[in-house]
Amino acid sequence: MFDITIIGGGVIGCLIGRELSRYRVKTLLIEKDSDIANGTTKANSAIVHAGFDAKPGTLKGKFNVEGNALYDRVCGELSVPFKRNGSMVLAFSESELPELYNLEKRGRQNGVPGLELISGDEARRREPHLAKEVVEALYAPTGGIVSPWDLAIAAAENAIDNGMEMSLDTEVTGIERIPDGYRLITTGTAIESRIVINCAGLHSDRIHNMVATPAFKIIPRRGEYFVFDRSEGNHVSHTIFQCPTPNGKGVLISPSVHGNLLVGPNAEAVQDAEHTETTAAGLASVREAASKSSPDVAYSAVITSFAGLRATPDTGDFIIGEVKEAPGFIDVAGIESPGLTAAPAIAIHVTELVRERLGNPAANPEFTPTRRPMVHFSHLPAEAKSAWIQKDPRFGRIVCRCESITEGEIVDAIHRNAGARTVDGVKRRLRPGMGRCQGGFCGPRVVEILARELNIPMTEVRKDRPASVLLTGVTKSASEAVIA
Repeated sequence: MFDITIIGGGVIGCLIGRELSRYRVKTLLIEKDSDIANGTTKANSAIVHAGFDAKPGTLKGKFNVEGNALYDRVCGELSVPFKRNGSMVLAFSESELPELYNLEKRGRQNGVPGLELISGDEARRREPHLAKEVVEALYAPTGGIVSPWDLAIAAAENAIDNGMEMSLDTEVTGIERIPDGYRLITTGTAIESRIVINCAGLHSDRIHNMVATPAFKIIPRRGEYFVFDRSEGNHVSHTIFQCPTPNGKGVLISPSVHGNLLVGPNAEAVQDAEHTETTAAGLASVREAASKSSPDVAYSAVITSFAGLRATPDTGDFIIGEVKEAPGFIDVAGIESPGLTAAPAIAIHVTELVRERLGNPAANPEFTPTRRPMVHFSHLPAEAKSAWIQKDPRFGRIVCRCESITEGEIVDAIHRNAGARTVDGVKRRLRPGMGRCQGGFCGPRVVEILARELNIPMTEVRKDRPASVLLTGVTKSASEAVIA
């Protein structure tokens, strides 16, 4: 029996697992997909919010500001790219100023440091590509950008380094009460656990309903985005917001920590928690809205688009706490924006709830907060590159030309704890396939490397989820091809 089982391998579940690994507890993280960070975590705005939007007194407001303050330490320990680039909220007319001032007031009530109201001219001085219609802006220096999937993967790896166990391709289909806790019926083997933490994201209401009376509903809300080539990565240096609407924080323009430009999202309620397709109408609405902030974004430099789903709760706030009807079952649900920002603080809070439930277990004397950094060969000085190639010649073989990713890096990413098992898993860890060609050249080579290193046929290599095989069989042998 496990002490704790975490359902869901998004950034929240992975960070909770890491915090729990500080203690002498037996923890298991289960994920229904073939990799962690495969749901909302892989497809969002990648923004670390300052904390001025959430209503004072809410869990969103509390954990946003607390989580923001933890990012420098957490990302430093886990070697995850993070930058405090600051953010601006734009007002385009006098009629929008009351909302801008309300955001500034909220921010001060929430404890956001350094907020500043600046004129439209000052906003354009800092960001020359802003529209001439901007009359005033709210500047927040503590706003930041991060790679959400890097953070989740790093947290899971560090948690496993410190003793956590993980099971992928494990979907919960039912939960039974047993004398000492719960039995999780899954697509794999049954799992018994004293405590269960529900971090199932878009499916968290369904998981909750397996143990208690329905108490909330998750509404999937789709947001579509454009991703631009690095040639447009300096179009803005801050994260640029518009005044929020009832549907969310609106369309933003932001640099990414990897040097691209991100524009989006729109907000559309959908029925299915798997509806992540983009639409022509949705992307057109994103482009139209973004042009209000900056009319000269070069859409000819778009290299891809994507859609993500937000787990919007009908309660209006995060849902975090032990379920009264189900002792030892803890909901961590409805974690929409600013959930990524709040994640480190939520992880600490939930860990304290668990520790109290388990009678304050002892600290793990072997816990280490750091993980071995990923090797990013192209960023190394010449001497270090030579040393890596001498140590392992595979670091001298470029697989992805767009992002300059080597075979050695891919092999390392596969064999780490919480390592890559799919083509998209390699992509999220190292970025092959995220450049201009979008995997056109490097994709087949990544499949070959995965098959070799995992010792499986290439026909079993997945793009992403269990059914997403890329190859179905051999069309002809090499000798047949020569004869033909």
